Amino acid sequence: MNQSAEEEDVYNIIPVHNLLADHPSLRFPEVRAAAATLRSVGDLRKPPFAPWKPHYDLLDWLALFFGFQASSVKNQREHLVLHLSNAQMRLSPPPENIDTLDPTVLRRFRRSLLKNYSNWCSYLNVKSNIWLTDSHSRHGASDHRRELLYVSLYLLIWGESANLRFVPECICYIFHNIAMEMNKILEDYIDDNTGMQFLPSVSGENAYLTKIVKPIYDTIKDEVENSKNGTAPHSAWRNYDDINEYFWSKRCFEKLIWPIDLGSNFFVTGHKGKKVGKTGFVEQRSFWNLFRSFDKLWIMLFLFLQSAIIVAWEGREYPWQSLRTTEVQGRCLTVFITWSALRFLQSLLDLGMQYSLVSRETKSLVVRMILKTVVAAGWIVVFGVFYGRILDQKDRDRNWGSGATKRRMVNFLEVVVAFLAPELLAVALFVLPWVRNFLENTNWKIFYCLSWWFQSSTFVGRGLREGLVDNVKYSLFWIVVLSTKFVFSYFMQIKPMIAPTKALVDLKNVTYEWHEFFDHSNRFAVGMLWLPVVLIYLMDIQIWYSIYSSFVGAAVGLFDHLGEIRNMQQLRLRFQFFASAIQFNLMPEEQLLNARGNIKNKIKDAIHRLKLRYGLGRPFKKLESNQVEAYKFALIWNEVIHTFREEDIVSYHEVELLELPQNDRNDPISNWEIGVIQWPCLLLCNELLLALSQAKELIDAPDRWLWYKICKSEYRRCAVIEAYDSLKHFLPAIVKCDSEERSIIRTYFQEIDQFVRLGKFTKTYNLTALPKIYDKLVRLLDLIIKVDCNADKVVNALQALYEVAIRDFLKDPRNSDQLIADGLAPQRAVSGEALLFQSALELPSASNEAFYRRVRRLHTILTSHDSMQKVPENLEARRRIAFFSNSLFMNMPHAPQVEKMRTFSVLTPYYNEEVLFSKEQLRTENEDGISTLYYMQTIYASDWRNFIERMRREGMKSERELWTTRLRDLRLWASYRGQTLTRTVRGMMYYYRALELLAFLDSASEVDMREGSQQLSSMRRNDEADCLLEQSPSSRTLSRASSSVSLLYKGHERGTALMKFTYVVACQIYGSQKAKKDPHAEEILYLMKINEALRVAYVDEVQSGRDEKEYYSVLVKYDQKLQKEVEIYRVKLPGPVKLGEGKPENQNHAIIFTRGDAVQTIDMNQDNYFEEALKMRNLLEEFKSFYGIRKPTILGVREHIFTGSVSSLAWFMSAQETSFVTLGQRVLANPLKVRMHYGHPDVFDRFWFLTRGGISKASRVINISEDIFAGFNCTLRGGNVTHHEYIQVGKGRDVGLNQISMFEAKVASGNGEQILSRDVYRLGHRLDFFRMLSFFYTTVGFFFNTMMILLTVYAFLWGRLYMALSGVEGAALSNANDNRALGTILNQQLIIQLGLFTALPMVVENSLEHGFLNSIWDFLTMQLQLSSVFYTFSMGTRGHYFGRTVLHGGAKYRATGRGFVVQHKSFAENYRLYARSHFVKAIELGLILTVYASYSPVAKDTLVYIALTITSWFLVVSWILAPFIFNPLGFDWLKTVYDFDDFMNWVWFKGGVFAKSEQSWEKWWYEEQDHLRTTGLWGKMLETILNLRFFFFQYGIVYHLGIAAGSKSIAVYLLSWIYVLVAFWFYWVIAYAREKYAAKEHIYYRLVQFLVIIFGIVVIVALLQFTDFKFVDFFTSLLAFVPTGWGFICIAQVLRPFLQKTMLWEIVISIARMYDIMFGVIVMAPVALLSWLPGFQNMQTRILFNQAFSRGLHISQILAGKKPKADE
Repeated sequence: MNQSAEEEDVYNIIPVHNLLADHPSLRFPEVRAAAATLRSVGDLRKPPFAPWKPHYDLLDWLALFFGFQASSVKNQREHLVLHLSNAQMRLSPPPENIDTLDPTVLRRFRRSLLKNYSNWCSYLNVKSNIWLTDSHSRHGASDHRRELLYVSLYLLIWGESANLRFVPECICYIFHNIAMEMNKILEDYIDDNTGMQFLPSVSGENAYLTKIVKPIYDTIKDEVENSKNGTAPHSAWRNYDDINEYFWSKRCFEKLIWPIDLGSNFFVTGHKGKKVGKTGFVEQRSFWNLFRSFDKLWIMLFLFLQSAIIVAWEGREYPWQSLRTTEVQGRCLTVFITWSALRFLQSLLDLGMQYSLVSRETKSLVVRMILKTVVAAGWIVVFGVFYGRILDQKDRDRNWGSGATKRRMVNFLEVVVAFLAPELLAVALFVLPWVRNFLENTNWKIFYCLSWWFQSSTFVGRGLREGLVDNVKYSLFWIVVLSTKFVFSYFMQIKPMIAPTKALVDLKNVTYEWHEFFDHSNRFAVGMLWLPVVLIYLMDIQIWYSIYSSFVGAAVGLFDHLGEIRNMQQLRLRFQFFASAIQFNLMPEEQLLNARGNIKNKIKDAIHRLKLRYGLGRPFKKLESNQVEAYKFALIWNEVIHTFREEDIVSYHEVELLELPQNDRNDPISNWEIGVIQWPCLLLCNELLLALSQAKELIDAPDRWLWYKICKSEYRRCAVIEAYDSLKHFLPAIVKCDSEERSIIRTYFQEIDQFVRLGKFTKTYNLTALPKIYDKLVRLLDLIIKVDCNADKVVNALQALYEVAIRDFLKDPRNSDQLIADGLAPQRAVSGEALLFQSALELPSASNEAFYRRVRRLHTILTSHDSMQKVPENLEARRRIAFFSNSLFMNMPHAPQVEKMRTFSVLTPYYNEEVLFSKEQLRTENEDGISTLYYMQTIYASDWRNFIERMRREGMKSERELWTTRLRDLRLWASYRGQTLTRTVRGMMYYYRALELLAFLDSASEVDMREGSQQLSSMRRNDEADCLLEQSPSSRTLSRASSSVSLLYKGHERGTALMKFTYVVACQIYGSQKAKKDPHAEEILYLMKINEALRVAYVDEVQSGRDEKEYYSVLVKYDQKLQKEVEIYRVKLPGPVKLGEGKPENQNHAIIFTRGDAVQTIDMNQDNYFEEALKMRNLLEEFKSFYGIRKPTILGVREHIFTGSVSSLAWFMSAQETSFVTLGQRVLANPLKVRMHYGHPDVFDRFWFLTRGGISKASRVINISEDIFAGFNCTLRGGNVTHHEYIQVGKGRDVGLNQISMFEAKVASGNGEQILSRDVYRLGHRLDFFRMLSFFYTTVGFFFNTMMILLTVYAFLWGRLYMALSGVEGAALSNANDNRALGTILNQQLIIQLGLFTALPMVVENSLEHGFLNSIWDFLTMQLQLSSVFYTFSMGTRGHYFGRTVLHGGAKYRATGRGFVVQHKSFAENYRLYARSHFVKAIELGLILTVYASYSPVAKDTLVYIALTITSWFLVVSWILAPFIFNPLGFDWLKTVYDFDDFMNWVWFKGGVFAKSEQSWEKWWYEEQDHLRTTGLWGKMLETILNLRFFFFQYGIVYHLGIAAGSKSIAVYLLSWIYVLVAFWFYWVIAYAREKYAAKEHIYYRLVQFLVIIFGIVVIVALLQFTDFKFVDFFTSLLAFVPTGWGFICIAQVLRPFLQKTMLWEIVISIARMYDIMFGVIVMAPVALLSWLPGFQNMQTRILFNQAFSRGLHISQILAGKKPKADE
């Protein structure tokens, strides 16, 4: 019984079941009010299914009627109570009666939660089942209760829907029907069939799950099984979106009915009978999708190209000169024929791709598709006829200028007007966006009929237009981009091509070098010349976009005040206003009712910000008077600095320099009253010495002048006053209380004070003596600071100081009697007795830390000469302080009080990554003898020193203890520097700490603050004393107690923080980890133990029958009272969670356990900072304000990439990524309004998303980049995504080349899948033209254009090769124009390939945030470290995977390792990764360049050849060498030799069935063809056509062989195939002999080999003797025939299903193996050469680890493994 009582008592955040419990959250009356409202069951009819108990509430009532699970009810009860009470707390003005729930709170919540349901009802034209009287007067108690029932019902349905949460309109359908049944119960309906009171159609235990969710879930599951793990074509099975869109038409009511009819065709899957098939959209794999989704863009490009060529063909200087002639005008009219043809193509594509949507239920769709095709074809005919009439008339009149021709042209234009009518209407609506939004959002039949022709009606994607201001902003941006592009294209691309084209066309009598099939024209050559130019023309908007967006982004950043404080110097200038900035931004102001938000206040705010930013009105003057503000500032600032100390990024000494000291009233010795604010020492350094030198110069000046000069610098004034006040306290403190000496000191200071007051200081005292006093004083302080201080020396120093003060400092010397009379000398005679101060000295005890800290501070102020530029030493600490201080001067919403802030939770999906590094992981050395720990110690050298210092303070005697008693500290230190869950959890729990601190500051009075600051300083003192005694500090350093401020809290802070924030980590397999005793599970438990607000959600599998399993979503926490992990909720699921992609399914199962208005999605590789967490409540206020015409639904947050310091490669990656997540996102959000969600730390409006399909999409394969689909979904459903840069979150990125390539491959494949998706299609059609452009060029267009760049290189080189081998080039050489065309192509090649346009955003963002010179220096350093090689290489990765995915599919989630990469990757591993994506392509391009060099007449001139091909050679070298340049020890000779052996072993390994691709070449070879197995017929055909290019070499080269004897007959080519057959026969004979004889009768095998060789020699001799065969031909012919063989192998792979059964397949495999060996050798050759040359290895290490070098690392020592023995 006791056990179950304990179970009953378990709760998540608030004990809703027991409102009398002792819990800090229950002190809020709002919580009790919300819980009481739920209990108001009143006179409702009780459910007949089970006995009613008195403590039941409305949720139990619903559960008993409709069969919801008890645990889910418990979960939603807390969810509701938390939300309603928090919403009530936020009410302004607060309600009259705080003990009852305010009706407006409930009404607002119901409206926001059921908004999507209401939209769905009005879209389907169905009456909503929410029966409420909306007039306020009649809004009685029963309505209030009913409203609560609707809300509860929706949440219960949602909370138990499992995977159905991805299909939001299905949930609307379920809610619609259950709400109807609930209404009937509430209205006491009588059931017609039974004549009894109405009962719901499903009821009983878990009825909702088994009767409603399970059937739909099973259908989805069956569909997923049909997808054959995502390899089946998308058109063959229904994904989540298809299931959801079934509910977008009324047929769901007709076919599915209610209670759900399981016989409905909706539930039919596979190939059985009449199934529903795809709904709404069919994803077809094809490149045509790009044209289909973005047809407006391509139409614009093609039409401009056509008209530009027509105009340029005239050959005039400027286009408008040509356009004046009627002929050109007439020719330009053909543009409309092209336009109508493109429309026809679009309608054909629609028909071809979407035919499988057609079924009996969607007849109107097929009518529309066929009609559109017919109409488009009709337009082509009409235009053709009318244009034919013009030409006809022109031929009759023999010129274009005649009146009749012009009349016919006018007729043509009249037709054009009719053709363009819809476009003109669209332009009109574009100018009036609100009209368009209104038309799309109203569900009137008439509008539906009007728009039916243009777009199919969908529930999403309506009313997406932005407001007028935004419209103007992004339209202007694009008008500038497009006009630049078109001007450039016309003058630089198209016009220069006209003359060479005309010359080529007119070229007669070409002597072809081969058998020419079309010898009457050079059209093919013209095509080859134009192809690269057209490809560049199609993609270069990307470059112009990139250039303009960089500058616009920089401008927006400047207006946001980014990068104003970049370093500690700039911080010094601004620090004085810092306290006021913290007060203004982070502290809530006293709010008057209704005062916020009106214009007057906004203006006041703006003025206040300006004052703060530029220090007008000197706000720091207020600080000394307003002590509370100063105390608050000090508490926050010190807490930030102490967090830095906990994280080991500053040392104890730096803490003293950075913190603001606090007084301790309890201890008179160290309670020094100082008249000014005590700035951090950092700011006061050198100021006192400057003041001294000023005093020396102005000896005779009056007091006021001297003081005026000193006061010019605020810090100097503070330093002088603080030093003087500190002396007043310090000198008496080291002398006995009742001694005479003490009164002398007192009197002396009183005299000085008096003269200062009278303004006679400079008259009375001799300022030249100040330096002497200064020296003596510094000597005294030096002595006292020492650990073992010598009392006699202190006495001497005091006497010396006294002497100077009395003898030299006073202007009018006094004799000893006068001194005694004035009280400045002892009464007793000095001579006989002991010396002055000798018996009076009494130093405070060594344990009085506060006193000595004061003395050290005084010493620092007096002695520091340098300006402390390098404090703190750690770059990360400096960056964080600079960013935090800069952000406080940026515009952000005001902070509400913590009690009134919006609530939020953080959700992190976790699978099986590292939680905490284990002892073994830290100690284990790689093959070079480097352990992870040693590597970290060198990279984070200063952090390691600080860590050791901290451990020593906590009582560590020797470093050996780190491996024994302090092992956990060591593991934590290392884990906080890796990409581990521990790091992420620590970062996110800073929110909790920050909220506690802010809650304390919100309610703290002046007395609390003052006492608090004293308590703190005394506590820190005890803390440091205790550290020496305490043995196990690990718990202390991490738990809440380590935040010393927490000792001041009064208790309510914890309750407030818990109500406002929860952190859920979705550890999907935690249950099975616990069962297996996996160490990961223990570490996760430890994390829960030390973090109170952390919850873990996991999926639990339970064996129920023999083969059956039950699945549960479980939430656990660590109960501090019971000291164990307890289970809070266990919600049963309909089946296994993972039907779609893993990560979104994991997020979805845990989202029911999140709480609050917002949810922040954080990935496993992220981190957070305490000082940033302080700004979270400001960020959440953004949800209130309008951005454009909508409030935000996703708040974008900027990131800082923290892995940049690991190696140069990580630096390139983080530089690229940083410019993308800051500048890129900034421009997308404003002005372009197309920012999506990119898996960053974005904050979602939780209730908006949970009713609209969740925070990511999960369909198999199509949603492989799950995050961005949340952004697509948000935009399509009318959300708004913003971007805010005053707050940042850390993020880790991949650091090794192989990891980076896998990551890029994943992203590129994901984009390839996006092209096929309905979301992209709809956005392409529903966004207006300019937003569509922004959307295209920042998502799929970027990858498509990367691929276009690579295609351009191919087209250019193949074109040159064709020209050279055919002889056209030789014939055209005499014609000078050809080179101008080349120049045109080349200029563009250069710009593009060097990847300059990828670097520009980086340079611009860098100069904005770190200064122009810095960024240029960084850019140059990057170039020296071969960043261009890396960027060119990664361009290849993106292009390859993107193209392959669009053609063949095969995208898969690639888990990228997150470790540190310092070990050398073997050649075989690099070959496996890059052979197909880079090496083979580079070899092909290299081969083309070589052949071209041999046969081109142009290439005979070396300079021309270099100019022509240098960028192409750069590409080839980058693609071959990058994996070795960026591979540690890539050019080590021994490693290279060993690698080659390893490679050959891998190639020849004959492993069995279970061999992995890492072990056996054959297995790898099959895996590389996986995509060809899943591809469709079109994919196979295209692949085959592309592979035919390899046969061209043979055709081109055989005519140049000596044996051809100059013949141009086709017979030469046909005879050359004999060579191929002979080679094949040779190979086959040897292979057969090896198979048969090599093992047993070896002599026969050798004999066969010998005979074959003899035969070969005989053939060659015969050829030399009897034909024109030259010996060189033997090598030249290799260039011809090797590609032919490769072409055969590529085609054989496509035809594998047919060949695999034949004996040919074995031969294909063995030839393919030979080719891979050959490629391996080709790639290995340059690597081996560079390894053999001396010095290259050192250079490569320098390139790879330069970042770390500059921090004084000995990486070469790391790599060589010469580890200092002392560390071990």
